[in-house]
Amino acid sequence: MTTMRLAEALARKRVALGYLLAIVAFWLASPTVISLALGAAIGAIGEAFRIWAAGHLEKGREVTTSGPYALTRHPLYVGSSIMGAGFAVAANSLVVAAAVGIYLAVTITAAIRAEEAHLTDKFGAHYPAYRDGTAAPVVRRFSVERALRNREYRALAGFLLVLALLAVKCYRLFSLPV
Repeated sequence: MTTMRLAEALARKRVALGYLLAIVAFWLASPTVISLALGAAIGAIGEAFRIWAAGHLEKGREVTTSGPYALTRHPLYVGSSIMGAGFAVAANSLVVAAAVGIYLAVTITAAIRAEEAHLTDKFGAHYPAYRDGTAAPVVRRFSVERALRNREYRALAGFLLVLALLAVKCYRLFSLPV
């Protein structure tokens, strides 16, 4: 299998792999009130960055260059990485942190490679110009409607579910008789 095909396969399977990792991570997690609060704050920053990006993204229609896309080529992945760091902190486990770090490094790298190849195929020279910083910027305001159309509410719901599950585990850990 070529490197690009492997990247494409990993990119397609990253959500399913993430669910498997989440099951193991929840089992290994030992959240405390402090780790949960710190992890939630870090994760909220990542989700806010994702919402900002989704509110600028015209997926499949153009190479977006406004908002966070003027700062980084992959703000949704940056946000997801920050959220992953938040989860690792909230879980309060070095094993979980290592697993999350490896998962993010492998799957996001694969997704970026596959996505950049797709965008270059779809938009021709415009994507490499954007990647190289030579594309003309497009001025666009953030839109909640656009963020909803890009289904960012799914990431937000997942983030809140993860926090709730860790909070339940935290409560159960500290309410067990010693």
